[in-house]
Amino acid sequence: QVKLVQSGGGLVQTGGSLKLSCEATFATGGNFDRYAMAMAWFRLTPGKEREFLAGINWNGQEQDYEESARGRFTITRENTRDNTKNTIFLQTDSLLPEDTGTYYCAARYTGRFVGGIPRPRSEYRFWGQGTRVTAVS
Repeated sequence: QVKLVQSGGGLVQTGGSLKLSCEATFATGGNFDRYAMAMAWFRLTPGKEREFLAGINWNGQEQDYEESARGRFTITRENTRDNTKNTIFLQTDSLLPEDTGTYYCAARYTGRFVGGIPRPRSEYRFWGQGTRVTAVS
């Protein structure tokens, strides 16, 4: 079982920036050598379903962004040398009031050879606890 723990978020004024983090580990120890994962950020806002914002493949070399996030948000990834911890970050810049919501990180196994970055939330098996981002004018 993969455990995702989020940090970051908060309250900023329009135009401000925040950096979110999401750390993935195995709940019972072990590493990800045989369990390569794509990871992603989703956002839940009132009146809308949880939407894909940005995703990154298992080794951090490929990224995918939803149109509203492209150019303002940046997803990055750090895997520890022993591959026991995979961490993704979401740098959010030029925040707008419509970016306000609860941000969730997610992960799914993809393997190293197939890879890819799924967008549907149903494709993701593991989820973080969510973190609130509020941008006020």
